[in-house]
This record gives sequence, C-alpha cells and structure tokens, in this order.
Amino acid sequence: MARRKPLSAEEAEKLFATVDETGHANPAEAERERESRRKFGVGRAVDPLSGLDPSGSNVGTVMARASVLLVAAFVAVIVLTQVSSGCVRRDATAALANEANLHTVTVALEDGVEWGSGFTQFPQDFTVQEADQATGVIEVSVIDTRYATEVEALAASQIQAAALSVNALMNPQINEVIYKVNVHVDDEGNLLHATLFDFLEPAGQVKPFATFTWSKQVTEAGDISLSCSITGIDAETTARLRDLITGADTPLLGTLGTLGVGVSAGDEAQ
Repeated sequence: MARRKPLSAEEAEKLFATVDETGHANPAEAERERESRRKFGVGRAVDPLSGLDPSGSNVGTVMARASVLLVAAFVAVIVLTQVSSGCVRRDATAALANEANLHTVTVALEDGVEWGSGFTQFPQDFTVQEADQATGVIEVSVIDTRYATEVEALAASQIQAAALSVNALMNPQINEVIYKVNVHVDDEGNLLHATLFDFLEPAGQVKPFATFTWSKQVTEAGDISLSCSITGIDAETTARLRDLITGADTPLLGTLGTLGVGVSAGDEAQ
C-alpha cells in the first residue's frame, strides 16, 4: 500500500479550517452530532490549546467547593446534635419535676439534666433503687470511674447529686433524694479510673464512696427549705481527702461551704 503524502502546512491549515465545533469536517456528520447533543446533552467543552485549563476542568475550584461543603455539613451535624441533645435533656428535666418514677429517673440519668446555665451528666453505670411519689423518695446508686483522686470524685459527685436532687425536689410529691456513689479501688485502696478516653473501664474492687442525701421541708405558706448531708465516707477515704486538701490548693472546701453542705465521716473516722 502506498503511503499518503504528508500534508503541507497550508493543506493542514485548510483542512482544520473546515472542522466546526463538533469536530467534524463533513457537514452531514456535524449535523448528526448537533442533533445528538440537543437530545442527550454534551459535556464541558475541552480546549486543548488552553494554557490555563487544558483538560476543561478546574480541580482547585472543585476541591475548594467540596471542602467548604464538607465543613458546612460537619458543622450542621454538630449543631443539630447539640440542639437535639439540649431538647432531650430539657424534656428529661421537666419530666423529672412533673412525675418521678423509674422511667423518668432512668431517662434523666441516661441523658443528663439541665443545671445552671449548662447541663450535668451522670456515670453510665447506675441503678435506680427507688422512685416512688407515694413514698416521696428517689434513691439511686452510681459507680463513678472518671476521677483519679478522692477530692475530684467528691466534688464531682456533689454536683451530680445536687443537679439530680434539686430538679427532682421541685416535684411536689418528692421530699428526699438519696444519691449513692461507688468507686473502683485497687488492693491498696487507691482510686481506679477509666483510661483510653474512658473506653477502658477499671477492673478493681467496687466500694462505697459517699452518700448524698438531699431533703426538702415545706412550710404551710409553701416555702421550701433544702438541705444536704454527705455520709458514709470511711476513715481511709477521710484521711486521703485530708492529705489532698492540706497538701494542695483545692477549691473543694470553698465549694461545699458555698453550697451549705456539712461533711460527716464514718464511724471509724469519729
């Protein structure tokens, strides 16, 4: 087969001059291509001679737009989660003050309750021992694994007990809330706490740490008085608390004093 003679520059220029936007020199082929594009659409035009974007795509712009959309979606998910969580805690707090029973107390401990300008969460390991408007008593027991020292555990437990108790005592049928706190300890009595972002629970012995009892008295005029007592702190825990308080600057005493709480140790400490 004889080779075709290469086109000269003038011949090549003349040939490309007959090619339209469809890429065809034949008018019939070009018309069929236009009809196909009208029916099925066409992708973005590619300009191989463009020095700015020879592929016809703008990768930087697309990536930037995708990043912005991803961040916006992430923020939207966080906001929606916070709003929904706030609504759940608000409902749990209101339900506790309106009707105290096993269900409402369990939901309050699971979801947390509103307290002050924020909310308070409780340990995941808990038991509702009593929640009866007939007796006017709510009694719960928790195992706290988040704190490494007795001072931290006592201060945090007091906040948890106050948040649950004060909200529950706003129920006219509830007069007493008992909040029992247990902790994990090792063979030497040291507190054990969860590690690895609270995923790895301690495996030590569980022992009673303290009991917070909140009580309500109502006068004939409808005024109420709330009081709290902390009991069940054994001699060993009392000694550790004293060492921690006297050996470091801690806000524990000031916090409990502001709340009007009296701390009483166990019989051995007395």
